[in-house]
Amino acid sequence: MKTQILLALSLLLLTNNPIQAAPPDTLTVAVFDFESKDETVTGLGPKVATLLNATLSAEPKIITVERAELEKVTSEQELGLSGTISTDTAAKVGHLTGAQVLVTGRVFRADKELIIVAKIIGTETSRVYGELVKGPASASLTELAAELSGKIARVVSEKGATLVAKAETREERIERIVKSLKDGKRPSVSIKIAERHFGGPVIDPAAETELGYILKKAGFSLVDDKTSEKPDIEITGEAFSAFGMRKGNLISCRSRVELKVQERRDGKILAVDRQTSVAVDIAEQTAAKSALQNAADEIAERVVSKLIP
Repeated sequence: MKTQILLALSLLLLTNNPIQAAPPDTLTVAVFDFESKDETVTGLGPKVATLLNATLSAEPKIITVERAELEKVTSEQELGLSGTISTDTAAKVGHLTGAQVLVTGRVFRADKELIIVAKIIGTETSRVYGELVKGPASASLTELAAELSGKIARVVSEKGATLVAKAETREERIERIVKSLKDGKRPSVSIKIAERHFGGPVIDPAAETELGYILKKAGFSLVDDKTSEKPDIEITGEAFSAFGMRKGNLISCRSRVELKVQERRDGKILAVDRQTSVAVDIAEQTAAKSALQNAADEIAERVVSKLIP
């Protein structure tokens, strides 16, 4: 399966916590290049974004998406790091990057002033806030960016509840998946998802376990190598997790799960899917497991319904 770029950091402290990118007081922010099309400010947009990203990354309640990875993600998806990101595309960008909040905007000169306008967008709620800083044409870009960063940080801190959708617990999500399934005979299913962390095999695969748990809750019978019964449907794939970064006592891990759903008898492929996810914990192994579990939950939401004829 084609490998896509992994994404941005988010916080999920324990596997039974609400399924969201971060606790309410800590949000993941992606800073896009600011628009700077006017001749007098050409090239200032990316510089403003870089300065904002560096300053915001020092905020204790903000985790920023790395600029290099953001460029790769948006480049692959033909989005581009520009100030043209709108509320219509915010949800897609948030899904690709893992960011709950997008920051973009515009740099321009009006009369003899240098003005920077920022747009702060919640990827889950499409709520938009605006902030502005200005100074003389000769003003220090670093100082203006620092001032704007402080304003953005306050918005994220004070308005976080309106920028992020209400959290959904793991149990609520699984219950919703089960309720969404139509009535009908549940085929037997086998699951084999090889898992690795830092290149080494994992004895107790989290993604396979999570997907199996959801299927059992949905009424499917699970078949493995220890049973004589042959499955109606085979789910195969691979999953891996890796260390992301450390911030204080918290460690982030990234994960990716790829799978194929196929009817055993005639080989018909019912689904091919993949999902990336990030989680944070004070223990690396728990963060890795949580990230894989989250990815499996999201895949299950899209794939389980395809198992019923």
